[in-house]
Amino acid sequence: MAQERFADVVQRFTSGHAADAPAETIRQWQEELDRGFRRLRNLHGLATNPPEPKTGQTPRVEVYKRNKSRLYRYESARTHRTPVLFVPNLGISRPYIFDLLPGGSFIEHMTKQGFDFYLLDWGVFGPEDNDLSVEECVTKILPRMARKVLETSETDELSVLGYCMGAPVSASFVASHPEIRVKNFVNMAGPIDFSKVGLFGLWLNKENFNVDRFVDTLGSVPADMVKAGFKLLKPTMDLSTNVNLWWNMWNDKYLEGFQALNKWANEYVAFPGEFFRQWVRDFYQGNKLVRGELVFGGRPVRLGDVKCPVFVVGAKEDYIAPPACVRALVDVVSSREKDYIELPGGHISLIAGRGAAAHCWPQVSGWLAPRS
Repeated sequence: MAQERFADVVQRFTSGHAADAPAETIRQWQEELDRGFRRLRNLHGLATNPPEPKTGQTPRVEVYKRNKSRLYRYESARTHRTPVLFVPNLGISRPYIFDLLPGGSFIEHMTKQGFDFYLLDWGVFGPEDNDLSVEECVTKILPRMARKVLETSETDELSVLGYCMGAPVSASFVASHPEIRVKNFVNMAGPIDFSKVGLFGLWLNKENFNVDRFVDTLGSVPADMVKAGFKLLKPTMDLSTNVNLWWNMWNDKYLEGFQALNKWANEYVAFPGEFFRQWVRDFYQGNKLVRGELVFGGRPVRLGDVKCPVFVVGAKEDYIAPPACVRALVDVVSSREKDYIELPGGHISLIAGRGAAAHCWPQVSGWLAPRS
């Protein structure tokens, strides 16, 4: 018998003829009634007393701090000798996205795989930080953090894992600091060739955007402006997110994950003015990283000087760092061992969520493990 329309089943039940309905149809009807009740219950809870998501629960200790920057070391069995320094984006968002919830945390995954895992938290910036530049991050902050990782773990080499903006910044550090032994470098969704960077590249093009006038006028990029920029990349995102929320609101586990992710997605962080000026001028407008034209602290930054094993991960639907601009790293480094994979998902779903746990995290840990 063909499956009946839901409206026909409702009519039969309301007419007192439920016994005529197939058992499977009755089960589906009852299940949908139950989901509808749970949707309304959870909607009431969200509207009247929304719980505060408990993010960042993987145990850790602060091992170093410098101004706003913090270096955290996470608890693990540490079965892999080579420590991992994780370098996320600076500004834009908070790093607890990488440790969102138990069972849904990239950091938790890496510690369970036995890695001695360190996170660089750049901090939350204010007007007092407007003089911070990309050059200072590459020549001062990252070398200090890397040396502290080596000192704390009592090793003489480390792996560096960069995500988003953290990848080109940390790649610049690896390329220009050969005295710090980097055993492996991993780029997760980090733009390298900015001529292929997509809509952001168009908006920040020299002909369309005067970065000097912008920074000289505002001093920094306020958090609300950062938020507006990312919202404009995909204006329909909030609508589709809310539709998905309604249809899944019956699912308590989904709702828990949504609340944690929604908290992170609306907690934007300002850009220091000089960092933004140099980031736009030298990377987006000049594309100097892939061209080998950067000089930081008197040192040339040439990606061809990177010789350690390199692993690059792109996301097929990434509209912030499209795969072509990420993959470019394997074409310019001198490493004998260099691998690229392109996985389903977007810029955020590559690192967080069910898809990341199934597709991305095992690839990263699986590549690093035999090299650590």
